[in-house]
Amino acid sequence: MRILVTGGAGYVGSVSVERLVEAGHDVTVLDNLATGHAESVPDGATLVQGSFADPDTIADVLAHSRIEAVLHCAAKSLVAESMSDPAAYYRTNVVGGVILLDAMGRLDVRRIVFSSTAAVYGVPESWPIREDAPTRPINPYGATKLAFEGAMAGYGAAYGLRSVSLRYFNVAGASNRNGEVHDPETHLIPNVLVAMEAGRPLTLFGSDYPTPDGTPIRDYIHVLDLADAHLAALEATASDDPRTDAPLVCNLGSGGGFSVRQVLAAAHEVTGKPVPHTVGPRRVGDPPVLVASIDRAARILDWRPRHSTLGEMIGSARAWRQAHPAAYGIGAS
Repeated sequence: MRILVTGGAGYVGSVSVERLVEAGHDVTVLDNLATGHAESVPDGATLVQGSFADPDTIADVLAHSRIEAVLHCAAKSLVAESMSDPAAYYRTNVVGGVILLDAMGRLDVRRIVFSSTAAVYGVPESWPIREDAPTRPINPYGATKLAFEGAMAGYGAAYGLRSVSLRYFNVAGASNRNGEVHDPETHLIPNVLVAMEAGRPLTLFGSDYPTPDGTPIRDYIHVLDLADAHLAALEATASDDPRTDAPLVCNLGSGGGFSVRQVLAAAHEVTGKPVPHTVGPRRVGDPPVLVASIDRAARILDWRPRHSTLGEMIGSARAWRQAHPAAYGIGAS
């Protein structure tokens, strides 16, 4: 399959590109390198620097590379930023997404997998969260991701687009080649590792939640498992595959959830060192538990997480950081 991966120089995208190349596919990466890194694109894939939201660029890439399917990972994805600058999120995630779909339609590319988010659910009424749970995003990030899911469904009904949306919460871990480091860093596990490396205390936001240890419980997925899911979903978009006769939505996760204190304990076990931390007040809007049901992905995509323990996620992330202490010119602390 000739596959275009938008955002394929980013954390999630680059590991998925590794998996697609390993599976024998012809992969082109389109990334503007605003947050991605050219050196993260593996040998065997072709990098084109540019934006999926530019009509001329996306049309040229689709035509020149004779693309058959798209894995859409590119997006603006910081919740706090989406609250302060919603216009940027609607321009990129929604308007840019429609530009991508229009270009695909003109060039008869009818297969797409969307790396979506469980933020489309907002604050759930119950958990584990099923795909038929109400979608009530509480920030523009989740709202724009949901809007693009709706656009894909509409294009499917009108133009025959075959699509899969994969919704997940927190991605963690690393491959041997690529891992997670951002500036600024907003995710818990890399911030735990930064706290240990730099000796700066991590702040826990609340310790009085109605959970066994008082800290929020969240779902995690290893980036290698997410890459496997992207591959399985792309295969399901084949024109003769009944699984995508209608738009398919699947939640992904580890099959359970972990509290913040469990993450700290697992990091202590992996490294032999306690995580320096303090306890602060709760953040507004943080629910006590966010855990997804992954039964549909198992049933329909035959996908199950293979690296579902905190030890595997934290251990691989730490090993990658130690092997790449100045990754992408950002550094590990």
